[in-house]
Amino acid sequence: MFGRKKRNRADAEETTGAAAQPDGTAGERDAAAASAEDRENHRARGPWDESELPGERGEYLDLGALLVKPVAGVSVRLEVDQQTQEPRAVNLDFQDGSVQLQAFSAPKSSGLWDEVRAELIAGLRNDNGDPSVSRGSFGLQVDARFPATTQDGRPGYRLARFVGIDGPRWFLRAVYTGGGALPGPTAEVLDDAVRALVVVRGQDPHPPRDLLTLSVPENATVRRVDENGAEPESAPAADDAPAVQPPRRGPEITEIG
Repeated sequence: MFGRKKRNRADAEETTGAAAQPDGTAGERDAAAASAEDRENHRARGPWDESELPGERGEYLDLGALLVKPVAGVSVRLEVDQQTQEPRAVNLDFQDGSVQLQAFSAPKSSGLWDEVRAELIAGLRNDNGDPSVSRGSFGLQVDARFPATTQDGRPGYRLARFVGIDGPRWFLRAVYTGGGALPGPTAEVLDDAVRALVVVRGQDPHPPRDLLTLSVPENATVRRVDENGAEPESAPAADDAPAVQPPRRGPEITEIG
């Protein structure tokens, strides 16, 4: 996982060609100058702190550290740690794309994204991830691509888009894969879903980079799915309660433990 300065890995859906990438070195030179402005403006349209909750709490799917606003066509999936069986990440899936979300505690005086971004770039370089820095809908982001072979045997790339969002005493990491890693309708829908999130930091003391606790809502309808996200034929029909897939270890986007 991201905490305690462990190295991250990206594991995204395959594409058959290389997306145009900005020069990573130039992007890194621009990062320091732009970071202060980003911290002021990147949350103008969300995601929100619990103190800024727009609307009623009952309109959200309560997953503990994250409140998720239902979005048409976007499904919610929890990942768990294999050893502890505790939820470790929330995934929002839409069409051919996905975004993995984790919320962490952060210092009162400063954000974490500048520091984490530098560590992430170094780790991706070691993992042959060809990282570059660009400006996206949430400010500075890290784009990565990994050499891969497509199902038909042609050379291609696995793409990932890493986004960091600093909030009041919390840090939200979002890792987009598949269609979410590329500009287009899928990424736009997932970006809007991330903007609608509410982070619940709580008042308990936490050292910086502690993963904030996730939970399964008691009133959720749990749908069992296979590795492809499909319901077994024998599964009962879901009712009108919020649908959440049960905690399971899905396709890994980054190292969890």
